[in-house]
Amino acid sequence: MAYHIDILDDLASYVLTSGANTNPDLFNYGEAMSSEHRHKWIEAAVKEIDSLEKMDCWEEIPINKASGQILPGTWAFRVKRAPDGTFKKFKARYCIRGDLQKGEFETYAPVVSLSSVRLFVAWSLMMNWHTCTVDFSNAFIQSELKDPTFMHLPRGFTSSIGVKSCLRLRKSIYGLSVAPRLWYQHIMKALKDQGLKASSHDACLMFRKDLVVISFVDDLGIQAPSQHIIDEFINALESRGLELTREGSFSEYLGIQYEHQSDGSIVMNQTGLIDKLIDATDMKECNPNRTPTTKEALPTDPDGEDMNEQWNYRSVVGMMLYLSSNTRPDIAFAVSQVARFSHHPKKSHASAIKTIVRYLAGTREKGTIFTRPTELKLDCYVDADFAGLFGREPSEEAVSVKSRTGYIISLGGCYLVSKSQLQTTIALSTSESEYGALSQAMRTLLPIREMVLELVQHVDLIDDKGNRVFGTRARALEFKTTVFEDNAAALSLANKQQVTSRTKHWCVKYHFFWHHINDETNNLSVVKVETTKQKADYLTKGLSKDLFENCRYLNQGW
Repeated sequence: MAYHIDILDDLASYVLTSGANTNPDLFNYGEAMSSEHRHKWIEAAVKEIDSLEKMDCWEEIPINKASGQILPGTWAFRVKRAPDGTFKKFKARYCIRGDLQKGEFETYAPVVSLSSVRLFVAWSLMMNWHTCTVDFSNAFIQSELKDPTFMHLPRGFTSSIGVKSCLRLRKSIYGLSVAPRLWYQHIMKALKDQGLKASSHDACLMFRKDLVVISFVDDLGIQAPSQHIIDEFINALESRGLELTREGSFSEYLGIQYEHQSDGSIVMNQTGLIDKLIDATDMKECNPNRTPTTKEALPTDPDGEDMNEQWNYRSVVGMMLYLSSNTRPDIAFAVSQVARFSHHPKKSHASAIKTIVRYLAGTREKGTIFTRPTELKLDCYVDADFAGLFGREPSEEAVSVKSRTGYIISLGGCYLVSKSQLQTTIALSTSESEYGALSQAMRTLLPIREMVLELVQHVDLIDDKGNRVFGTRARALEFKTTVFEDNAAALSLANKQQVTSRTKHWCVKYHFFWHHINDETNNLSVVKVETTKQKADYLTKGLSKDLFENCRYLNQGW
């Protein structure tokens, strides 16, 4: 069914009255139609409606025949960019206002965790497997909608049946509260029908003996020992009627660039996001820093001057959090500090933001380097800073005596997870803060270990040349998991597991991992590490330039 475009001339004089949008790549209907690229946005809008009609998304009916609530829709216009910030295309998406939908619905739909994405990359390096990414076109529209749902005609388009009309949806559509779950169920059934099994710890990490797949909404990352296997897998998905676009090797995913180097390593970076941070804070001409924070902890500063910058503090912190949790663990501690004050930032906190931006400006093209692992092993470095805010925060505030946890987990030297955060409970000693950090790190490490075991158990350990990697499967299943701790008391309690009068008040949650260490088949150990080799050191405190750069090199390769 064809619609007649009706973008009125008077929209060219549309005056923007809302100043809420601070993202230069996002536009509402009025902004798009009054912009210099108006004709490009019209083309994108027509393409979107044509695509939805081609997929039989709806049927137009007289409005008096609607048997339920008629929901409005909204246009979302976006400039799509590559991870390095370069322009890709003008994108228009028509969405239903699912937030106005009445009733109760099951809406949960998981997405792959970022640690699983890095595990996927590390695994492809270890196996030297071929990779590919797939993008599903109008993914949500490809799943059937069971319940009758009605929507008003898209703004800018007119009826083709000559009477006042609305749309009765046949397919799920973006913005509908149940749309993500319907698509998740649809794509998971297709993947399982191809023999893939989901990880028990991450439903969106799937595998079979010759294939590993990660799923993030409408994007798939695929790896296999040969290109032929990938081709057959994609063809099988297309034969089910799934509309998709193949985008070559795994070179970008979720805004992250994966650059394959001649020596076989992979450099992960987000230069586009760093550029956006520099633009957002208006610091294009800033002088770069060598470290992202000072050695002094950042306090609440209750009597300090309020922030007077024009940029949005929360928006900048949000971008920094995504950057630090993906490719830049070197800024994790600094970002954790500034994130504490998003509710009421002071001038000092804005200055701390600028310190991070100056550091990023000087290391714009840097990120994290993954080199091909020569050994299958899982390492965790954990550290704590006992009452690091004491003397910096008002002594009557509980936060003034809270300690900070920092840990970093890597597979064969490829970092999977980093964390820097204040502990939720107050530790009464250095040993207790260190042991609490160890317990928290274990809660992340053990599920990751289980995922690696699943891959070793179910995926053929052969490279693209047919050579067996890491020997037999039985030998690979004996891979070591090592936790590096630099506090003697925490180390002793973890290994000897003898509770004394000085440690009995520690919560039982700190001891949950003992049976994992006691079981020799786990090959799990907690060992002493020298402070100079403590990889998690830069996640708990501000360091001098030399110490900081040493930590960064150990974790990120530069």
